[in-house]
Amino acid sequence: MFKVSLVIRCYNEEQHIGRLLSGIMKQTVQNIEIIVVDSGSTDATVSIASRYPVKILSIKPNEFSFGRALNIGCQAASGEFLVIASAHIYPVYQDWLEHLLAPFSNPTVALTYGKQRGCETTQYSEHQIFATWFPDQLNTMQKQEHPFCNNANAVVRRDLWKQYPYNEDLTGLEDLDWAKRVMQAGYQIAYVPEAEIIHVHQETPSRIYNRYRREAIALKQIYPEEHFDFFDFIRLFFLNIFNDYYHACYDQCLGRNLISIPLFRLMQFWGTYQGFTQSAQINSQLRQTFYYPRGLSRTGKPSENNQRQAIDYASQQQSFEKIH
Repeated sequence: MFKVSLVIRCYNEEQHIGRLLSGIMKQTVQNIEIIVVDSGSTDATVSIASRYPVKILSIKPNEFSFGRALNIGCQAASGEFLVIASAHIYPVYQDWLEHLLAPFSNPTVALTYGKQRGCETTQYSEHQIFATWFPDQLNTMQKQEHPFCNNANAVVRRDLWKQYPYNEDLTGLEDLDWAKRVMQAGYQIAYVPEAEIIHVHQETPSRIYNRYRREAIALKQIYPEEHFDFFDFIRLFFLNIFNDYYHACYDQCLGRNLISIPLFRLMQFWGTYQGFTQSAQINSQLRQTFYYPRGLSRTGKPSENNQRQAIDYASQQQSFEKIH
Protein backbone atom coordinates (compact mmCIF):
# COMPACT_ATOMS: atom_id res chain seq x y z
CA MET A 1 0.00 0.00 0.00
CA PHE A 2 1.25 3.46 -0.93
CA LYS A 3 0.30 6.49 1.09
CA VAL A 4 0.28 8.67 -2.04
CA SER A 5 -0.73 7.74 -5.58
CA LEU A 6 -0.35 10.23 -8.42
CA VAL A 7 -2.73 10.01 -11.40
CA ILE A 8 -1.74 11.74 -14.64
CA ARG A 9 -4.07 12.00 -17.64
CA CYS A 10 -2.27 12.49 -20.93
CA TYR A 11 -2.63 12.63 -24.69
CA ASN A 12 0.31 13.56 -26.95
CA GLU A 13 2.31 15.20 -24.15
CA GLU A 14 5.86 14.28 -25.27
CA GLN A 15 7.03 17.87 -24.78
CA HIS A 16 5.92 18.03 -21.16
CA ILE A 17 5.48 14.70 -19.37
CA GLY A 18 9.21 14.09 -18.87
CA ARG A 19 9.60 17.36 -17.01
CA LEU A 20 6.65 16.57 -14.74
CA LEU A 21 7.92 13.07 -13.92
CA SER A 22 11.42 14.42 -13.28
CA GLY A 23 9.95 16.98 -10.86
CA ILE A 24 8.03 14.22 -9.06
CA MET A 25 11.23 12.23 -8.60
CA LYS A 26 12.79 15.21 -6.77
CA GLN A 27 9.98 15.66 -4.24
CA THR A 28 10.55 15.49 -0.49
CA VAL A 29 7.62 13.05 -0.38
CA GLN A 30 8.94 9.72 -1.67
CA ASN A 31 7.60 6.21 -2.33
CA ILE A 32 4.91 7.59 -4.63
CA GLU A 33 2.83 5.34 -6.86
CA ILE A 34 2.56 6.99 -10.30
CA ILE A 35 -0.23 6.02 -12.69
CA VAL A 36 -0.35 7.43 -16.22
CA VAL A 37 -3.67 7.17 -18.05
CA ASP A 38 -3.01 7.63 -21.76
CA SER A 39 -5.89 8.16 -24.15
CA GLY A 40 -4.29 7.08 -27.40
CA SER A 41 -1.14 9.19 -27.78
CA THR A 42 0.46 8.97 -31.22
CA ASP A 43 3.73 10.67 -30.26
CA ALA A 44 6.49 9.62 -27.82
CA THR A 45 4.46 10.26 -24.66
CA VAL A 46 4.25 6.61 -23.60
CA SER A 47 7.92 5.95 -24.46
CA ILE A 48 9.07 8.88 -22.32
CA ALA A 49 6.79 7.91 -19.41
CA SER A 50 8.10 4.33 -19.59
CA ARG A 51 11.57 5.56 -18.62
CA TYR A 52 10.23 6.37 -15.15
CA PRO A 53 8.78 4.07 -12.44
CA VAL A 54 5.16 4.40 -13.56
CA LYS A 55 2.16 2.19 -14.28
CA ILE A 56 0.70 2.99 -17.71
CA LEU A 57 -2.98 2.43 -18.45
CA SER A 58 -4.67 3.02 -21.80
CA ILE A 59 -8.09 4.24 -22.80
CA LYS A 60 -9.42 4.42 -26.34
CA PRO A 61 -9.88 7.98 -27.64
CA ASN A 62 -13.54 7.32 -28.46
CA GLU A 63 -14.13 6.19 -24.87
CA PHE A 64 -12.44 9.20 -23.29
CA SER A 65 -13.99 11.69 -20.94
CA PHE A 66 -12.16 13.64 -18.26
CA GLY A 67 -14.08 11.89 -15.50
CA ARG A 68 -13.69 8.41 -17.02
CA ALA A 69 -9.91 8.76 -17.38
CA LEU A 70 -9.66 9.87 -13.74
CA ASN A 71 -11.87 7.04 -12.50
CA ILE A 72 -9.73 4.48 -14.34
CA GLY A 73 -6.57 5.91 -12.80
CA CYS A 74 -8.06 6.18 -9.32
CA GLN A 75 -9.40 2.62 -9.49
CA ALA A 76 -5.89 1.33 -10.21
CA ALA A 77 -4.35 3.40 -7.40
CA SER A 78 -3.70 2.04 -3.91
CA GLY A 79 -2.73 5.23 -2.08
CA GLU A 80 -4.68 6.79 0.75
CA PHE A 81 -4.36 10.13 -1.05
CA LEU A 82 -4.79 10.57 -4.80
CA VAL A 83 -2.79 13.38 -6.38
CA ILE A 84 -4.34 14.53 -9.67
CA ALA A 85 -2.03 16.28 -12.13
CA SER A 86 -2.23 17.32 -15.76
CA ALA A 87 0.60 16.01 -17.93
CA HIS A 88 1.51 19.55 -19.03
CA ILE A 89 2.29 20.91 -15.57
CA TYR A 90 5.45 20.71 -13.50
CA PRO A 91 6.19 21.58 -9.85
CA VAL A 92 8.28 24.61 -8.95
CA TYR A 93 9.58 23.39 -5.59
CA GLN A 94 10.72 20.09 -4.14
CA ASP A 95 8.14 20.36 -1.34
CA TRP A 96 5.17 20.71 -3.72
CA LEU A 97 3.52 17.47 -2.59
CA GLU A 98 4.44 18.04 1.04
CA HIS A 99 2.47 21.30 1.09
CA LEU A 100 -0.40 19.86 -0.97
CA LEU A 101 -0.86 17.01 1.51
CA ALA A 102 -0.48 19.06 4.72
CA PRO A 103 -4.17 20.12 5.17
CA PHE A 104 -5.27 16.46 5.35
CA SER A 105 -4.25 16.43 9.01
CA ASN A 106 -7.77 17.82 9.36
CA PRO A 107 -10.12 14.83 8.87
CA THR A 108 -12.86 17.04 7.41
CA VAL A 109 -10.70 18.06 4.42
CA ALA A 110 -11.68 16.09 1.32
CA LEU A 111 -9.67 17.92 -1.32
CA THR A 112 -6.74 20.31 -1.62
CA TYR A 113 -5.52 22.21 -4.67
CA GLY A 114 -2.49 24.37 -5.28
CA LYS A 115 -1.36 27.50 -7.03
CA GLN A 116 -0.91 27.60 -10.81
CA ARG A 117 1.17 30.02 -12.83
CA GLY A 118 1.92 30.24 -16.53
CA CYS A 119 5.20 30.06 -18.44
CA GLU A 120 6.75 32.03 -21.31
CA THR A 121 4.28 30.57 -23.84
CA THR A 122 1.21 31.44 -21.73
CA GLN A 123 -0.94 34.18 -23.19
CA TYR A 124 -1.09 37.34 -21.10
CA SER A 125 -4.83 37.06 -20.44
CA GLU A 126 -4.38 33.56 -19.07
CA HIS A 127 -1.70 34.85 -16.71
CA GLN A 128 -4.42 37.16 -15.37
CA ILE A 129 -6.83 34.24 -15.02
CA PHE A 130 -4.25 32.27 -13.03
CA ALA A 131 -3.70 35.27 -10.76
CA THR A 132 -7.46 35.51 -10.16
CA TRP A 133 -8.15 31.82 -9.62
CA PHE A 134 -4.99 31.04 -7.65
CA PRO A 135 -4.01 34.01 -5.45
CA ASP A 136 -0.93 34.14 -3.26
CA GLN A 137 -3.05 34.21 -0.11
CA LEU A 138 -3.87 31.02 1.83
CA ASN A 139 -7.52 29.93 1.87
CA THR A 140 -7.58 27.05 4.30
CA MET A 141 -11.31 26.40 4.10
CA GLN A 142 -13.62 27.55 1.33
CA LYS A 143 -17.27 28.41 1.71
CA GLN A 144 -19.69 25.64 0.80
CA GLU A 145 -21.47 27.75 -1.81
CA HIS A 146 -18.19 28.28 -3.63
CA PRO A 147 -16.65 24.84 -4.39
CA PHE A 148 -13.94 26.09 -6.72
CA CYS A 149 -10.92 23.84 -7.35
CA ASN A 150 -8.83 22.59 -10.27
CA ASN A 151 -7.67 19.07 -11.09
CA ALA A 152 -4.48 20.17 -12.82
CA ASN A 153 -2.95 20.32 -9.33
CA ALA A 154 -5.06 18.68 -6.61
CA VAL A 155 -5.34 15.86 -4.07
CA VAL A 156 -8.43 13.93 -2.95
CA ARG A 157 -8.99 11.24 -0.34
CA ARG A 158 -9.28 7.84 -2.01
CA ASP A 159 -11.98 6.61 0.37
CA LEU A 160 -14.13 9.60 -0.59
CA TRP A 161 -13.46 9.03 -4.29
CA LYS A 162 -14.87 5.51 -3.81
CA GLN A 163 -18.05 7.04 -2.42
CA TYR A 164 -18.17 9.84 -4.99
CA PRO A 165 -16.54 8.77 -8.29
CA TYR A 166 -16.06 11.43 -10.93
CA ASN A 167 -18.95 12.16 -13.26
CA GLU A 168 -18.00 10.55 -16.59
CA ASP A 169 -20.69 12.32 -18.60
CA LEU A 170 -19.44 15.88 -18.13
CA THR A 171 -17.52 17.65 -20.90
CA GLY A 172 -15.23 19.24 -18.31
CA LEU A 173 -15.24 20.66 -14.76
CA GLU A 174 -15.45 17.18 -13.25
CA ASP A 175 -13.36 18.64 -10.41
CA LEU A 176 -15.92 21.34 -9.62
CA ASP A 177 -18.73 18.76 -9.68
CA TRP A 178 -16.80 16.49 -7.29
CA ALA A 179 -16.04 19.36 -4.91
CA LYS A 180 -19.69 20.41 -4.90
CA ARG A 181 -20.86 16.91 -3.96
CA VAL A 182 -18.36 16.32 -1.14
CA MET A 183 -19.00 19.77 0.31
CA GLN A 184 -22.72 19.04 0.32
CA ALA A 185 -21.84 15.91 2.28
CA GLY A 186 -20.18 18.07 4.95
CA TYR A 187 -16.53 17.97 3.88
CA GLN A 188 -14.23 20.90 3.15
CA ILE A 189 -11.70 21.84 0.50
CA ALA A 190 -8.49 23.80 1.04
CA TYR A 191 -6.40 25.99 -1.26
CA VAL A 192 -2.62 25.82 -0.70
CA PRO A 193 -0.65 28.53 -2.56
CA GLU A 194 2.71 27.07 -1.48
CA ALA A 195 1.96 23.99 -3.64
CA GLU A 196 2.89 25.83 -6.82
CA ILE A 197 3.10 24.40 -10.33
CA ILE A 198 3.69 25.82 -13.80
CA HIS A 199 0.77 25.09 -16.14
CA VAL A 200 1.88 25.05 -19.78
CA HIS A 201 -0.73 26.06 -22.36
CA GLN A 202 0.08 26.50 -26.05
CA GLU A 203 -3.41 26.80 -27.49
CA THR A 204 -4.67 28.07 -30.83
CA PRO A 205 -7.70 30.41 -30.78
CA SER A 206 -9.98 27.54 -31.81
CA ARG A 207 -8.75 25.39 -28.92
CA ILE A 208 -9.33 28.25 -26.48
CA TYR A 209 -12.87 28.60 -27.84
CA ASN A 210 -13.52 24.86 -27.56
CA ARG A 211 -12.14 24.67 -24.03
CA TYR A 212 -14.42 27.41 -22.69
CA ARG A 213 -17.40 26.16 -24.65
CA ARG A 214 -17.21 22.62 -23.25
CA GLU A 215 -16.59 23.97 -19.73
CA ALA A 216 -19.67 26.19 -20.04
CA ILE A 217 -21.72 23.18 -21.14
CA ALA A 218 -20.46 21.26 -18.10
CA LEU A 219 -21.08 24.15 -15.73
CA LYS A 220 -24.65 24.36 -16.98
CA GLN A 221 -25.10 20.66 -16.15
CA ILE A 222 -23.63 21.07 -12.67
CA TYR A 223 -25.66 24.24 -11.98
CA PRO A 224 -28.78 24.09 -14.19
CA GLU A 225 -29.97 27.44 -12.84
CA GLU A 226 -27.04 29.34 -14.36
CA HIS A 227 -27.10 31.56 -17.43
CA PHE A 228 -24.73 33.57 -19.58
CA ASP A 229 -26.52 35.72 -22.14
CA PHE A 230 -25.31 37.97 -24.96
CA PHE A 231 -25.23 40.98 -22.65
CA ASP A 232 -22.90 39.04 -20.32
CA PHE A 233 -20.70 38.23 -23.32
CA ILE A 234 -20.38 41.89 -24.37
CA ARG A 235 -19.95 43.25 -20.84
CA LEU A 236 -17.36 40.73 -19.64
CA PHE A 237 -15.50 40.76 -22.96
CA PHE A 238 -14.82 44.51 -22.74
CA LEU A 239 -14.39 44.54 -18.96
CA ASN A 240 -11.65 41.90 -19.12
CA ILE A 241 -9.91 43.55 -22.08
CA PHE A 242 -9.75 46.82 -20.15
CA ASN A 243 -8.44 45.01 -17.08
CA ASP A 244 -5.80 43.11 -19.07
CA TYR A 245 -4.64 46.28 -20.80
CA TYR A 246 -4.32 47.99 -17.42
CA HIS A 247 -2.11 45.23 -16.02
CA ALA A 248 -0.14 44.95 -19.27
CA CYS A 249 0.65 48.67 -19.04
CA TYR A 250 1.81 48.19 -15.47
CA ASP A 251 3.94 45.22 -16.52
CA GLN A 252 5.31 47.18 -19.50
CA CYS A 253 4.25 44.57 -22.05
CA LEU A 254 1.16 46.12 -23.65
CA GLY A 255 2.69 46.53 -27.10
CA ARG A 256 3.40 42.86 -27.68
CA ASN A 257 0.00 41.82 -26.27
CA LEU A 258 -2.16 44.45 -27.96
CA ILE A 259 -3.77 41.92 -30.33
CA SER A 260 -3.49 38.70 -28.33
CA ILE A 261 -5.47 40.06 -25.37
CA PRO A 262 -8.75 40.82 -27.23
CA LEU A 263 -8.37 37.64 -29.31
CA PHE A 264 -8.03 35.45 -26.22
CA ARG A 265 -10.95 37.16 -24.47
CA LEU A 266 -13.10 36.88 -27.59
CA MET A 267 -12.52 33.13 -27.78
CA GLN A 268 -13.05 32.76 -24.03
CA PHE A 269 -16.35 34.57 -23.80
CA TRP A 270 -17.76 33.63 -27.19
CA GLY A 271 -17.11 29.99 -26.31
CA THR A 272 -18.75 30.52 -22.93
CA TYR A 273 -21.77 32.19 -24.53
CA GLN A 274 -22.17 29.35 -27.02
CA GLY A 275 -22.13 26.83 -24.17
CA PHE A 276 -24.74 28.74 -22.18
CA THR A 277 -27.39 29.32 -24.83
CA GLN A 278 -30.20 27.62 -22.87
CA SER A 279 -29.61 28.26 -19.18
CA ALA A 280 -30.95 30.26 -16.25
CA GLN A 281 -29.50 32.24 -13.32
CA ILE A 282 -25.78 31.88 -12.52
CA ASN A 283 -24.31 31.48 -9.04
CA SER A 284 -22.80 34.88 -8.21
CA GLN A 285 -19.65 33.60 -6.52
CA LEU A 286 -18.88 31.17 -9.33
CA ARG A 287 -19.47 33.94 -11.87
CA GLN A 288 -17.00 36.09 -9.93
CA THR A 289 -14.38 33.33 -9.94
CA PHE A 290 -14.74 32.11 -13.52
CA TYR A 291 -15.39 35.27 -15.50
CA TYR A 292 -14.54 38.49 -13.70
CA PRO A 293 -11.04 40.00 -14.00
CA ARG A 294 -8.54 40.06 -11.18
CA GLY A 295 -9.12 43.70 -10.16
CA LEU A 296 -6.85 46.73 -10.47
CA SER A 297 -4.98 46.53 -7.18
CA ARG A 298 -1.31 45.53 -7.34
CA THR A 299 0.10 43.82 -4.28
CA GLY A 300 3.63 43.39 -5.60
CA LYS A 301 5.56 40.18 -5.96
CA PRO A 302 5.04 37.50 -3.30
CA SER A 303 7.83 37.24 -0.77
CA GLU A 304 10.45 34.61 -1.52
CA ASN A 305 11.17 31.84 0.95
CA ASN A 306 14.91 31.28 0.60
CA GLN A 307 14.69 28.02 2.54
CA ARG A 308 12.63 26.31 -0.14
CA GLN A 309 14.50 24.34 -2.77
CA ALA A 310 13.43 25.06 -6.33
CA ILE A 311 13.78 22.25 -8.86
CA ASP A 312 16.53 22.72 -11.44
CA TYR A 313 15.01 21.53 -14.71
CA ALA A 314 17.80 22.94 -16.89
CA SER A 315 20.14 20.11 -15.87
CA GLN A 316 17.49 17.60 -16.91
CA GLN A 317 16.96 18.99 -20.40
CA GLN A 318 18.11 15.87 -22.21
CA SER A 319 15.44 13.87 -20.43
CA PHE A 320 12.75 15.95 -22.09
CA GLU A 321 13.97 15.55 -25.69
CA LYS A 322 11.74 13.78 -28.16
CA ILE A 323 12.28 10.10 -28.80
CA HIS A 324 12.27 9.25 -32.51
